[in-house]
Amino acid sequence: MNARPDDQNAGTSQKEGGKRRLRADAKRSVDAIVAAAKELFATTGVDATTREIADRAGIGMGTLFRRFPQRADLIAAVFHSEMDACAGAATTLAAEYPPAEALARWMLVYAEFIATKRGLAKALSSGDPVFVGLFVRFDQILRPAARILYKAAEAAGQVRPNLDATEILCAVTTLCMSTYDGKPDHAGQMVAIFVEGLQLQHCCGRPVYA
Repeated sequence: MNARPDDQNAGTSQKEGGKRRLRADAKRSVDAIVAAAKELFATTGVDATTREIADRAGIGMGTLFRRFPQRADLIAAVFHSEMDACAGAATTLAAEYPPAEALARWMLVYAEFIATKRGLAKALSSGDPVFVGLFVRFDQILRPAARILYKAAEAAGQVRPNLDATEILCAVTTLCMSTYDGKPDHAGQMVAIFVEGLQLQHCCGRPVYA
């Protein structure tokens, strides 16, 4: 007996609904894994075990390895996500604050992003091709974000002129790699001092260095 058209449509709808549920479930598990890995990377570094990540995410090891067959895939996913968030913060801050303040606030966001990446340098130097995408993504979104914020502050006469945004990022990164008596907030304090030094004060109508 041939199936009626309405029966065929019902079967198709059920299949499509099942696929959507599978996609939604897959996204939820990926989001949970990435969030768990992000938290652990911030506290224990990128050497956190897959068992710790799976337990934190509330999923089984099989699910973790289905979503991220290689450990490098998971590390890359975490940092891609954080780079996107950092770049997004630049747009938000630029819309909410004067140029120099937006730049200053974003540099602290960037500093926090860098300071919690213990073990990333070792991972990046491993030669795994997966990590090449991290460098590409950095150049695509973080360098332009820094450049746009700095140029806006420069045009407003609020920061030292004629600097290169890449140099600013390198300076912040270097400060974030330093430690002092085990104080976790030391990097943020140093970046705050650096930011203050970038800003211009005005005296008698002329800009002067802070």
